[in-house]
Amino acid sequence: MTAETSATEHTARPGSTKPHRPNWPIAVLRTARPRQWPKNLLVFAAPLAGATWGRPHGALYALVAAVAFGCASVAVYFINDVVDAERDREHPRKRFRPVAAGDLPRSHAIVIGVLCAAAGLAAGIAVKVPLLTAAVGAYLGLSFLYSLVLKHIPVVELIFVASGFLLRVLGGAAATHVPPSAWFLVVCSLGALGVAIAKRYTELAGLGPAAIQHRPVLRYYRPAALLAAQYLVGIGMIAAYLAWAAGERPGEQTWHLLSAVPLAAALIRFAMLTARHTTAPVEDLLSRNGLMLTFELTWLALFVTGLQA
Repeated sequence: MTAETSATEHTARPGSTKPHRPNWPIAVLRTARPRQWPKNLLVFAAPLAGATWGRPHGALYALVAAVAFGCASVAVYFINDVVDAERDREHPRKRFRPVAAGDLPRSHAIVIGVLCAAAGLAAGIAVKVPLLTAAVGAYLGLSFLYSLVLKHIPVVELIFVASGFLLRVLGGAAATHVPPSAWFLVVCSLGALGVAIAKRYTELAGLGPAAIQHRPVLRYYRPAALLAAQYLVGIGMIAAYLAWAAGERPGEQTWHLLSAVPLAAALIRFAMLTARHTTAPVEDLLSRNGLMLTFELTWLALFVTGLQA
């Protein structure tokens, strides 16, 4: 939703003296951030890389893991929006979030957050996968610890942001009984860290000096250093990916080594997009740019072809 569209929601209706507010279900849905839900598909990464569901009905277990992390991430969004409401009101985009804008009462957000957290933890218990419950619990614990303390510690906060992505991968591996390789985990970790660094760069470069008011930890970062770190992490990710691909079976090896080309192109394109001093969410850069999507789909096609070789 654009700022202009959101702003009109707070203007008075014709013939009414009270400002129009979005109804409660819409405010809840906006706070749940549906655009962020695709990141929970990372639970399928280990089965995809291993070309196996790992256990009978593995696809169903992976789906349960996706729902579990979906509920957990929604819980984090609701609680974070309550904690950050005051600061969000000063942000050019975040001030339109329902809690910050007053469209969703704080008490309602807290109750929904607690219920979603409970649902996420219960999923692993329901399917008798304690490691999934542990992964979801670790995600919730680290996320709330981050919101309260760790987000103010430079570099450490980047690692903890990246850990949320990695825990999804581990949760999917636990649910399907597909043990990920060491190189695979390195690739996932570096990819997640690269996204976290890009988030900070776009915030700092896009908002300028005002960025520090919205995220105080940004005072410790410099745009040039963040951009350089993103390049270095990207290079490390490609190197780890090549090491992983080189260890695959002969039939898969050629295709997976070849898939490193569009992957590298996607990382270069991503760096170019983040360098434009945009305030657009990093997720949009990954999923709403035509050339970026072309590189991503080409990589996926070559990767899947390798699994079938």
